[in-house]
Amino acid sequence: MREKNRNYATQNDNNQQNNQNENGSESLSPFRYFSTNKQQSMAEQHMNGISMTILIFCILLATGGAVLMDSLGFNDGIIFAVFIPIIVLGFYLFFAIQVARQWEKAVVLRMGKMRGLRGPGLFWIIPILDTITTWIDQRVMVTPFSAEKTLTRDTVPVNVDAVLFWLVWDAEKAALEVENYRAAIAWASQTALREVIGQMTLADILIGRNKMDADLQKIIDERTTPWGITVQSVEIRDVVIPSDLEDAMSRQAQAERERQARVILGESEMQIASSFETASKAYINNPTALHLRAMNMLFEGLKEKGALVIVPSSAVDTMNLGGLSGMVSLAQQNIDQEK
Repeated sequence: MREKNRNYATQNDNNQQNNQNENGSESLSPFRYFSTNKQQSMAEQHMNGISMTILIFCILLATGGAVLMDSLGFNDGIIFAVFIPIIVLGFYLFFAIQVARQWEKAVVLRMGKMRGLRGPGLFWIIPILDTITTWIDQRVMVTPFSAEKTLTRDTVPVNVDAVLFWLVWDAEKAALEVENYRAAIAWASQTALREVIGQMTLADILIGRNKMDADLQKIIDERTTPWGITVQSVEIRDVVIPSDLEDAMSRQAQAERERQARVILGESEMQIASSFETASKAYINNPTALHLRAMNMLFEGLKEKGALVIVPSSAVDTMNLGGLSGMVSLAQQNIDQEK
């Protein structure tokens, strides 16, 4: 029993690991957005209403005619001679009548050779001889792509997400020159992004996104022009760097700001010292002005209630603050006695 449980647990772990690997490989795919299974509508499957209506009408007509002829006593040979051609005609028109939407081009091959492009609108093909290999969408397409853990020129692993805007300008080349132009442009975009990242430093990537966008557009456009595809623009969505490097860059920026603050403080001290030097030249030959300035500073400091001002003894002797304070005390005592 224990061995069965152990084997069952091992099998579950292997299944989980396989699922994780499959999910990881799908997340790394540059065209993962095209591989998702979506329920297509009738228009996306290019089943137009005209051919469907004609087919239903032919089936009803053949069925009704066969029933009517059988009720009138016609033999089976005549009934089948009328029923089969109507059904064949309905299916022929069903496959022959095609409708391309305004933004689409249909690539038609006749017996394996290029017949031409058809659309937009209503057109005819010859069933069995003609085949529509692909429908080319000529609207502006959006392809997200990314490069994960790609080393920059200064050996820093980064994850970069980008968006590519492109369109097909030559539907014939897009159908004949490349097997799957959507997947091809997705892979070309991813390889170009990795190439550009490897040629730039991390600082250039962070501050030079416009240049990076232009370089990517030029490289991808050169690769896709032979396929009949032109690139309108490339936009970098996000640049993700390792968390350790992000913390280090944050500390570096903080240290740089502290250094600038210290430099500004030092320059301020130099300016203040220069101002004091200029003021000292004005007071050096005028001691009276210096005394008045000192007394004014004391007055400003003592205006607040409970203020305590500490002055050096030399200043007390120089400005005769001791005698002045004594006179102030005697005056205060006289005022108290008069009261």
